[in-house]
Amino acid sequence: MTEQIHRCHWAKTEADQHYHDTEWGVPSRDDRHLFEMLVLEGAQAGLSWSTILNKREGYRRAFADFDVDAVARFASKKIEALMQDTSIVRNRAKIESAILNARAVQQIRTEHGSLANFVWSFVGGVPIQNRHASYRDAPASTEISDALSTALKNYGCKFVGSTICYAFMQAVGMVNDHEVGCFRHDPCAALGKKGHKGATA
Repeated sequence: MTEQIHRCHWAKTEADQHYHDTEWGVPSRDDRHLFEMLVLEGAQAGLSWSTILNKREGYRRAFADFDVDAVARFASKKIEALMQDTSIVRNRAKIESAILNARAVQQIRTEHGSLANFVWSFVGGVPIQNRHASYRDAPASTEISDALSTALKNYGCKFVGSTICYAFMQAVGMVNDHEVGCFRHDPCAALGKKGHKGATA
């Protein structure tokens, strides 16, 4: 018999589990991935994360594999085409927000060098390590996600409320919210320490 793996209880579907086991909580400083998660977390608003994961490949095709400069150039004709694309969430406000957010990220990169430099500055470049017994103990938002939300809104971003920002922080490993008994908690914690050691100020 194979040993039962303990993972965070929210990861119920196969897609959830693969994402949980390979990506969620892993510290990411890759601008393309960070932009992808910003778009996907915004798209998730009011929907289940499983719905978004199942449409992830559709999003990658529709949004130029999350190339910030390419998405920033999307015009009204492209928006109308995306509104007919069943492989993504066909919500005009969410589609338009992805384009606005790409243009905001361009400005952020100009001022801060990279999107990674900007978002990671809110945690001092070091992942927050939590030790929740259950994912239900994790907050929906924090003062840090409040600050990140306000800062992103100041650059013109949409669908970046504090709750969405906290989910983004969890996704990209700015905070380790794996349950303390989850088999991914300690590896993600170790990656956070390793990343900090090699990080530049």
